[in-house]
Amino acid sequence: MANPNIVNVTSILGTTTYYTPRGTSAIVLLANTAASGLVYKINQIVCANVNGSSAVNATVSIYSNGAVAQGGAPAGGTAYPVISTISVPASASVIAVDKTTAIYLMEGTSISVTSGTASGITYTISYESIAS
Repeated sequence: MANPNIVNVTSILGTTTYYTPRGTSAIVLLANTAASGLVYKINQIVCANVNGSSAVNATVSIYSNGAVAQGGAPAGGTAYPVISTISVPASASVIAVDKTTAIYLMEGTSISVTSGTASGITYTISYESIAS
């Protein structure tokens, strides 16, 4: 089921999770595996600079074929940036996605994040897992 009908849902489960990448390569923040039967409504993604002394670049992308576990490298496909190399000031945050720009994450896709400095950004994502 590639695109569940969200008019007649059986459940909507809200979740918030977070991750601080230890490196500077693209890392999966949230994956929706193929044939999960779910669609994820992304309500918010916050990029918080935890470096404390200097700005750190942040990138958030949707991968067209990247459904692997959180913390792993995207499985492949094309990266479609939501925000790209945005400079997050020291001890500050940038909102990459909020309810006014909510997106849906379909089956077989993932959201990946990239930090310009290892362990410099904590990414927090709030989403709804919708099953029909």
